[in-house]
Amino acid sequence: MSADDATSPGGRDGSPHDPNGLDLARSVARAYRGVIGNVIGNRGGRKYRRLSSPTRSGSHPDDRDPQPLDAALDRLVAEHGWGRDLAAHAVFGRWDLIVGTDVAAHCTPERYADSELVVRADSTAWATQMRLLASTVVRRLNMDLGDGAITRIQVLGPVAPSWRRGPRSVRNGRGPRDTYG
Repeated sequence: MSADDATSPGGRDGSPHDPNGLDLARSVARAYRGVIGNVIGNRGGRKYRRLSSPTRSGSHPDDRDPQPLDAALDRLVAEHGWGRDLAAHAVFGRWDLIVGTDVAAHCTPERYADSELVVRADSTAWATQMRLLASTVVRRLNMDLGDGAITRIQVLGPVAPSWRRGPRSVRNGRGPRDTYG
């Protein structure tokens, strides 16, 4: 801009000139209005621009909003097909309600895999009792979990102590045979 333009009553475009410079600031702002909104910072002479996403967030709920934990877990279970396994593992928490408190005090479920439930008894008498009740327990579990969730119950007896170490171990033998075996 020359000195003639500043002293003349009008600018280059014929508009009246404002001596305090606000018209120049407004015209520069109008020219750069689109650029100013996208510039985040100026570091070392470089201008960084915002990456605009094709979808914009609004006031309506969408998938990016925080989700309740139970809804997120239900979706995760459904996506991976864990529904039946999760229901079968819930048997561990409700075992005493399913078989009764007397049986649950002596027989505990150990693991579930491939529609087979493994139960450990604390004595051979309770292992025999659980084997007799197995068909009834399978029927009851399948009513709760869905048909075919559990096809078999394997009952294991008590765990015998190991004689490999300690005062009663035998170096060149299989251990004492008078008690277990």
